[in-house]
Amino acid sequence: MFDPHQVLTLVRRLPETRVDDGLSDREIGAVHERFGFHFPEDLHTLLMSGLPVGPRWPDWRAACLSPDSADAEHVSKWLAWPLDGMLFDVEENSFWDPSWGVRPDDVAKRRAIVTAAVRAAPVLIPIYAHRFLPAEPLTAGNPVLSVYQTDIIVYGRDLSCYLEAELGDRDAALKAGAAEVRCWTRWMLAEWTN
Repeated sequence: MFDPHQVLTLVRRLPETRVDDGLSDREIGAVHERFGFHFPEDLHTLLMSGLPVGPRWPDWRAACLSPDSADAEHVSKWLAWPLDGMLFDVEENSFWDPSWGVRPDDVAKRRAIVTAAVRAAPVLIPIYAHRFLPAEPLTAGNPVLSVYQTDIIVYGRDLSCYLEAELGDRDAALKAGAAEVRCWTRWMLAEWTN
């Protein structure tokens, strides 16, 4: 069972990290409205218990208090990171998922196909640095993914295991039993074309 206090104990061990008061229901609702996704149950519980803050954490409170602020822009860019990385690898490194059909010669058509595919996939919610939690399902237990362009790996089968891995315990058991994530699991395993 997910224990937010145990997870916050792990969070506090990360460099340049502090834990502020948790988000209120109103703040959680503002994040949902502003960014267009809902936190899965375990992340929701964690963020209401305590808000991790630091240079490698998204500042959800600041981003929703001032929607036109640099903090909100920073979170928006963070949310766009998976799409931007995928587009980069499609154009610069020959990545193409065969499920997208024949790779068009036209750059704009390729970008439109990739953008539509990523927008149809579960939103990846930034957790810490380039680690993300899929927004679906809304239940607890989604795996945490490390995303750098199309170099996508499971970094922990859930939030607790992820933090253990981030703190140095990269045992394969931390990934064992990770749930598949619609679209993202296929992209992790996709063959690159030339």
